[in-house]
Amino acid sequence: MPSQTPPAPSEDSTWVTPPRRGAERVTGAGPAIITAERILTGRRGDAAGTLEVLADPVHGVGVLLDGPRITAVGPLPELQDQAGAALERLERLDLPGATLMPGLIETHAHLATSGTDIEYPEYGVHEVARLTLNAVRAIRELASVGITSVQSLGARHYVDVALRDAIDDGSLRGPRLRASGPQITTTGGHSWHAGAEVDGLDDIRRAVRDHHKRGVDTVKFMATGGFTTAASLPWNAQFTAEEMALIVAETHRLGHLSAAHAHGTQGIERAVDAGIDYLAHASFISASGRTEFDPALADRIAEAGIYVDCTITADVPGMIERNPDFAPPARQLWERGVRIVAGHDTGIPQVAHRSYVAGLQALEEVGLPRAEVILAATSRAAAAIGLAGITGALAPGYEADIIAVASDPTEGLGALHTLRAVIMRGREFVPDPVQGLPRIDDPDPAADPAIVLAAHRDSIRRINEHPNV
Repeated sequence: MPSQTPPAPSEDSTWVTPPRRGAERVTGAGPAIITAERILTGRRGDAAGTLEVLADPVHGVGVLLDGPRITAVGPLPELQDQAGAALERLERLDLPGATLMPGLIETHAHLATSGTDIEYPEYGVHEVARLTLNAVRAIRELASVGITSVQSLGARHYVDVALRDAIDDGSLRGPRLRASGPQITTTGGHSWHAGAEVDGLDDIRRAVRDHHKRGVDTVKFMATGGFTTAASLPWNAQFTAEEMALIVAETHRLGHLSAAHAHGTQGIERAVDAGIDYLAHASFISASGRTEFDPALADRIAEAGIYVDCTITADVPGMIERNPDFAPPARQLWERGVRIVAGHDTGIPQVAHRSYVAGLQALEEVGLPRAEVILAATSRAAAAIGLAGITGALAPGYEADIIAVASDPTEGLGALHTLRAVIMRGREFVPDPVQGLPRIDDPDPAADPAIVLAAHRDSIRRINEHPNV
């Protein structure tokens, strides 16, 4: 990362442009201490269903940083003792009444999309440039609502790889990013417009190896059709069992994580058989056109340690209430031991990046306990995207990816809307203004998966009722 402080001029020269500190209260350039009323560490508490919370009503608690890393967490007197001679030169940020916790993590984002009802407008000769600018805007929007790490699960032209590298080398400010490039799909399959269509085993090998060559962290493929690509049939698998096994095996051979978009039970089962690391959606859509939970398959997902995002966005509870034929089974999966994480498919039409916290509230509304939602958004999410031991927890040796909120999220997830600080890699990020998102009581039916499923069931009914002559 470029140095925060340029070298001073020599005795024989003067500044052309003198250095000027930005608006950050914590610069990441040296030791710093951040204090608050309580700390959520990102670990479980001693009692079942609780989180580890550090507090000291007399002295307060805090986190001691040395540049981008955490060196100590705990009561303020202990941190001051550990700081020793550096105490006098510490940057200090006091946040009375606040909660410090690991930065939030979005495990399923699409950064290069337009942020409008048209996912990929026609940009003509400026396509790559415009997609890159979209991604830069998206990454700042995510950071501005407290997200400090992101897994990109689909971006044309590998713009997420370029963005990751620009963030890593300090050219841009943004969350820690895990990139996947374009989703691998079949010709004409779900998200074919992303630019990675394949047919057959040789195409698959070439595509996975090309993703590796381009520098991805994760290889994502579309195990089933989807609801946003016409005629791609979400209930059907798009790849054979042999093809999925090859995608995953080649991905693992090259040292990457594998992720699969999978709505239909057939595709979920094939992905599990293939050894997938991460499942997006897991809606358990049957051939009959509705969610039909399979407990035995859920047990296999749990036993394999697969991470699952059920894509519970802000509008999903309302969708389920209107029509339970589409009902991603987050609670049922969690009850059987599946590792649920906070992924929302942000960036697609109807799912703004800034709706992240509302998605966490929706995940609680569909049945996940609040403590589990917080773990799904922090430490468990970090492990799911390949950042275990790096971020997602407040502990010595971890990267200093921290947020401060005005009150206690264990008392209500709405506290996550009240940001008082965002720290990424030990340096404060000053959030951009966030445009409000009103709740829509009567959403567009075309955006509801239940409409697609109802049409499919109606087609089956008409076929079955046709005269058998």
